[in-house]
Amino acid sequence: MVSEMEWVRAVQRLREQRRPGVLVTVVSVRGHAPREAGAKMVVGADQVWATVGGGNLEMVAVDRARAMIAEQLAEPEVLEFKLSDKAPYQQAVQCCGGEVNLLLEPLAVVPSVAIFGIGHVGLELARILARHDLELHLIDSRPEQLTAQRLSVLDDAVAGVHIHQVPVLPELVVSELPPGTHALVMTHDHAEDAALCDAALRNGQLATIGLIGSSAKWSRFQRKLAEDGNPPEAIARITTPIGLPDLPGKEPATIAVSVAAWLLHQFIAERNQAPAHREATA
Repeated sequence: MVSEMEWVRAVQRLREQRRPGVLVTVVSVRGHAPREAGAKMVVGADQVWATVGGGNLEMVAVDRARAMIAEQLAEPEVLEFKLSDKAPYQQAVQCCGGEVNLLLEPLAVVPSVAIFGIGHVGLELARILARHDLELHLIDSRPEQLTAQRLSVLDDAVAGVHIHQVPVLPELVVSELPPGTHALVMTHDHAEDAALCDAALRNGQLATIGLIGSSAKWSRFQRKLAEDGNPPEAIARITTPIGLPDLPGKEPATIAVSVAAWLLHQFIAERNQAPAHREATA
């Protein structure tokens, strides 16, 4: 028996991994059909979870869902099927004799942000970003920065919040982040920051890399990163200082607002780079 939670877990997995997908739902049934109204299936680019009944009906739905993924369509579509052994393949060759409508809903790929260092600025930034629809990774090598009491300000988060407490080598978390993550380096330790910047550059799949700190700090980091074998064009991928240049202030909340606004601009730029969506057809 197919678990009704399988599709829920699949949606969450795709979201966390920033992979596109399509949620397929049986919205109406007349007569006999393989599944009842409300049955769901999730289609990814290379995997399918749960089922809306199998057979040609499901094959057509999977094919159409994968075409929507490939074309990066954002609007939902409805597919209508008359189940008959005399129907053409595109209308689902099955002998049930009923009629089925399927709703195909593209699953949005939401932004992903990783904050390395949940000090005063990091926590203020997390509070702001947690109010947005995104995946938020919080990483710190200090256990006291990630206690449930301290992070209780995120209890009403809209974002999916992931806590990474890494006492040793927090840069290893970089390899676990989903492709396209925006990484923000703002730990309490300059050596840790430098190691994180190096790991972020070598990762090659991050959307942006932001570093908090002074111009003197950045000059030292540039020399260190170059000595470690990072070419100039790679080092240039690091943005520092992060935030809006015309918003002054050194208070943690002010810096957090500035960095959050800068990130929102990055999200908008990402959306604008996506190809224009075509009109959906049933």
